[in-house]
Amino acid sequence: MPLSRSFRETVMSRVQNDPEFRVELISEATSAFLDGDIDTGKGLLRDYLNATGSLPNIARALNKEDKSLRRMLGPKGNPTLKNFIELLNACQQVEQVRFEVKVVHQ
Repeated sequence: MPLSRSFRETVMSRVQNDPEFRVELISEATSAFLDGDIDTGKGLLRDYLNATGSLPNIARALNKEDKSLRRMLGPKGNPTLKNFIELLNACQQVEQVRFEVKVVHQ
């Protein structure tokens, strides 16, 4: 089901005005990847990059083309672990945060 324009605008506005929300998008994307939900992880990273407008800067920092990153995070994209880690590190630098893995016993 396609998202409504008002929902996109709401997310874009929140991302642009709420640093904690931006960090949470990256965090949730990382959790999704670690849980094996690659499509959700790609979607969240794509939302983050689109909403922040940071795709060109991150692509440049990674020595990649914008189109290459868009394809990698697209519905048929399949990012390698190396590419994902590089992208995650670049997003962390933009937001000036560092994620750490926490062990949780079930």
